Amino acid sequence: MSLESILSTIDAELACLQQARALLAGTNAKPTSAPSSRKKRKPVMSPEARKRIGDAQRKRWAAHKKGAK
Repeated sequence: MSLESILSTIDAELACLQQARALLAGTNAKPTSAPSSRKKRKPVMSPEARKRIGDAQRKRWAAHKKGAK
């Protein structure tokens, strides 16, 4: 590796570290798109709906297994 390539690699790493430090310190030097502050919620399914879906899936699997024989 030549001296110039080593120095350019170090400079690139320093730039990344400075940007990470700025983000952590809250002084964002470069404008970047901020992540969404809203958490994505997992859909809640009622036990009755879960049972209906499970029964329908078991019915499909039974028909699939019956057709394979």
